[in-house]
Amino acid sequence: MRVGVHFDGVLLQGREGQSIAGILLSNGQRTWRSTGGGDRGIFCGIGICQDCVLTVNGVEGVRACQRTACEGDVVEREGQG
Repeated sequence: MRVGVHFDGVLLQGREGQSIAGILLSNGQRTWRSTGGGDRGIFCGIGICQDCVLTVNGVEGVRACQRTACEGDVVEREGQG
């Protein structure tokens, strides 16, 4: 079964049970957060670091590698600028 999430206003498709990070990566998104040190995406992939954090459905600080994607999730970048 397919799952659709909205990222930067674009509908991305993934598989049911896939993490948000997995959907972003499989749709060509390598980075989704900016810090003073540069762009960040997935690093450890197991929830220890904070490189993959983003906002999901208005909740800040969600680790994309840990959060299973749900149909209709609205995913937003964090740390712009």
